[in-house]
Amino acid sequence: MSTAPSSPCILLVEDDQMDIMNVQRELRKHNINVPLHIAGNGREALHLLRGENNQPKIDKPSIVMIDINMPRMNGLELLEALRSDPEFVGLNVFIMTTSDLETDRLKAKELAVSGYIVKPLNFDKFGEGGSTVDGFSLFLDLLRLKE
Repeated sequence: MSTAPSSPCILLVEDDQMDIMNVQRELRKHNINVPLHIAGNGREALHLLRGENNQPKIDKPSIVMIDINMPRMNGLELLEALRSDPEFVGLNVFIMTTSDLETDRLKAKELAVSGYIVKPLNFDKFGEGGSTVDGFSLFLDLLRLKE
């Protein structure tokens, strides 16, 4: 197994087209020009990561951004699958959701999520008192991808 670092990329696992467009807009606004792979649910994401189901295998992403509420395989189920797979256990995963349920937050924390962001995603709000440390760490990680 190769340990050479792959080029930076982001995997966005989201089924809402408006949310996908919001993420794309925010990345452009902050000049983060790395490949953005999009999967509509957890199963599609696993197919992309593993190169299954006639999907080409993508480079291991620098950041994975996952919506919780999706059809077929939701975000927390995907996160469980990633954390149980030796190849993907260490992925830098951020949950993006409209849900601010404490049960969702606790489950994400148990699964070693890097951050939990309540949508809508807007990087301009970071540092203005309304953001969370979790969300701010995503912003910093994205800024590192600009290099």
